Amino acid sequence: MGLPIVVRAGSLVIAGFMKETLSIKQARKLVLLSQGLPPTKQAGSAIAATLSAIEQLGYIQIDTISVVQRAHHHTLWNRNPRYKASQLDQLLSDKQVFEYWSHAAAYLPMRDYRFSLPRKHALASGKQRHWYKCDKRMLDLVLRRIAKEGPLMARDFEHTGKRIGEWKSKPAKQALEYLFMQGELMVATRVNFHKVYDLTERVLPAGLNTTFPASEEYARFLIAQYLRANGLGQPAEIAYLRTETKPLVTEALADMVSTGELLQVGVAGKPYYALPASLDLLSKPLARSKLKILSPFDNLVIQRQRMKGLFGFDYLIECYVPEPKRRYGYFSLPILWDGKLVARMDCRTDRSDSLLHLQHLALEPGLSGTDAMFLALRKELQPFLQFNDCDAVRVHRTTPASAKPELQKLLNTFTR
Repeated sequence: MGLPIVVRAGSLVIAGFMKETLSIKQARKLVLLSQGLPPTKQAGSAIAATLSAIEQLGYIQIDTISVVQRAHHHTLWNRNPRYKASQLDQLLSDKQVFEYWSHAAAYLPMRDYRFSLPRKHALASGKQRHWYKCDKRMLDLVLRRIAKEGPLMARDFEHTGKRIGEWKSKPAKQALEYLFMQGELMVATRVNFHKVYDLTERVLPAGLNTTFPASEEYARFLIAQYLRANGLGQPAEIAYLRTETKPLVTEALADMVSTGELLQVGVAGKPYYALPASLDLLSKPLARSKLKILSPFDNLVIQRQRMKGLFGFDYLIECYVPEPKRRYGYFSLPILWDGKLVARMDCRTDRSDSLLHLQHLALEPGLSGTDAMFLALRKELQPFLQFNDCDAVRVHRTTPASAKPELQKLLNTFTR
């Protein structure tokens, strides 16, 4: 069944189906509006806005690095200026979100819980490998203690022997993670960022749908979720780091195009897919003058090839690169401005001195309008400092070096 013919600028009819063509500028706008960047004015409570952001994005990646505010807090703050770190704890306690694996460790909307079951089943059945070896005795011990005593942390299990495995963790910690990944345990809460585990049936809210999704339903869920959050997508992007899902996704994409649930979209000669309703976002304004300092684990930038293709931004998180080989710095933060990714800012906080060290600001080659961009950066740095419990910034280096005096002059009211 062909798609209904709708008059749109840049539309082509190919093989009986409507094929949209978008310019790079339009594609970037669609992606950013779908991502909620920069954020617009939000009604309702602050915590409701946080939950709305998690549900829109589909997941928020959790990370332990804390040279600035951790990635999960940073990503949500960029979508919700009223965000506070306590809101995630509250949403977890209220059973509105849960912790599990997306492409990495993440907070996910509780409404999507059943779509975590395919991975859990694959691990429990042996179709997918665990990180740790199965120690049946330890698994049974951990389950018995939690069933009897209630929620427990890894530190509640004594261990006087050697720590094992790549991460040098104690056997009980590995057992907890083993049971968590295959779905027998969930994270009930966190204490000082340490997981507190409980039996899954005691963590899930009453009445939640926990039926196992069929393969086609699961693939359609992944597609719809990804495209709502990202505006445009390709099969490899939708199936990113999800074992053995790309064939299912590719088949479901073809079916959804044939029924009119999806559009095929061309951007710079490359094929993408989009939800028809998403293209209506192009009629909405994008706050191009607002600048946002992003986390390296922000949902927008997590896929390197996608960022190169759509934004011309070759981004690599260099905390995993040996120091002599780093070009930009340990934890450089992408900077979004004027609908583009225009710079990266390596920085760290000295919380004892309430000081943000801007160790290296590297502007993208060919960036024009640096005066306006620096003014926007100055405006955004004020709330960014507050978010990181700092009251001043120190500029160490810029690329090009000639930009440093201009930047320091603009920041002179809160530099030291």
